[in-house]
Amino acid sequence: MTSDRSTQVRHQRPRFANFPFDPTSLPFFYGTVVLVCGTLGVLASAPGQTVGVSVFTDFLIDAHQLSRSWISFAYLAGTIGSALLISRAGRYYDRFGGRWVSAGSAAMLAIVLTGMSISDEISGAIASIFPSNFRDGVSVVVLTLGFFAMRFFGQGMLTLSSRNMVLEWFEQRRGMALAFIGISIAFGFSITPPFFEWLIQKGGWAWAWQVIAMIVAAFSLVAVCFARARPEQHGMLPDGPFANENRKTHAETLTGRHFTLAEARRTYSFWVFTFSVVLSGLLLTAFSFHVVSIFGDAGMSRSRAVAIFVPAACVSVVVEFVGSWLSDFVKLKYLAMVQSTGSLMLALSLSFLDASLSVVFVVLGMGLMQGMFGIISGVTWPRFFGRMHLGAISGFSTSIVVAGTAVGPYLFSVAHDQVGAYRPATLLCAVAAIVLIAASWRADRPE
Repeated sequence: MTSDRSTQVRHQRPRFANFPFDPTSLPFFYGTVVLVCGTLGVLASAPGQTVGVSVFTDFLIDAHQLSRSWISFAYLAGTIGSALLISRAGRYYDRFGGRWVSAGSAAMLAIVLTGMSISDEISGAIASIFPSNFRDGVSVVVLTLGFFAMRFFGQGMLTLSSRNMVLEWFEQRRGMALAFIGISIAFGFSITPPFFEWLIQKGGWAWAWQVIAMIVAAFSLVAVCFARARPEQHGMLPDGPFANENRKTHAETLTGRHFTLAEARRTYSFWVFTFSVVLSGLLLTAFSFHVVSIFGDAGMSRSRAVAIFVPAACVSVVVEFVGSWLSDFVKLKYLAMVQSTGSLMLALSLSFLDASLSVVFVVLGMGLMQGMFGIISGVTWPRFFGRMHLGAISGFSTSIVVAGTAVGPYLFSVAHDQVGAYRPATLLCAVAAIVLIAASWRADRPE
């Protein structure tokens, strides 16, 4: 239990809270503005997500004259490095709030993207002071640091702070708020690769990253002006005009207890929900990274492999909308079971992939996993553990998830290198999904 003094400090109004205007002066619930800002923040993290980085991979290979394996290793090392720090950095969210953390993260991401646009020049300048046989090593180190910063500020802090900021402003309508974010992201991330590719074709990969950096920097200014940390700091309540409605519409409601990170980690449900998201992230990243090879082993073309993401995105949008609405009324453990069922479906369909019915189950499995991913990783922590230490708790969980997404592609690669097929890795994921489905039956809200 946290003290009354801690709660008072959390809710007191910090300096510049009303800069450049007081949200209470507006004739509508300001949470809707925060919802838009949070959504834009997650979209602004796209350059640090795998979906955004993958477009530049071949250009980095050519610019740095490295093999694909070394680029992949740099990405793996950078991602794991960022995962190790996200948990600790989540505490900054609890201290400073989503407004300043999201704005600062976006500004840093913009700087990193600018640096990555000249990473070949940076590597060349550093390598010039070493013997020539150090050139590749210098490039790997520079790219590892660049990937670390992109993943930490993009996939990590900017995503975490933007989503959590929205969760602070909605409680009874939290599921619908996440549905808005999820659907926006599904469409936004789907157009990210072609948009980045268009920029590259127009002015080159370095120029494209510089333009993207300016867009991300623009969001940083938007966050400073329009984002707000917590409604209590402005004399408001979560949900605004809906705050006085009957709160028993929830299947799970907080009793007023706010867990610390240490207390949350000691609960059974924390680990069940965390590993449900980890498995989904691992599978999705591994499948996306090796999709052409996986479909090629099954005798299907590159075009068919890439096209699989379109119907899966459509299924994901429907699942996320329905699941977000249901999350306001049903116990979250049932939604976790749906997510793990999607993981099981995808893992088994990939284990026995061919050109017939199994492709349909790939689409359905991906849709279920992607649709539930944002709900389980977003709704669970404030619902189960309160909002007092939301940054620390969600940050710790996110660090584990990020590490899982880094391990996934490597796990699949090892399986394919050792036995010439991905089946050992996919069957291992299927077994893990069955275990999580069974474990979810007891994953109720901690008391």
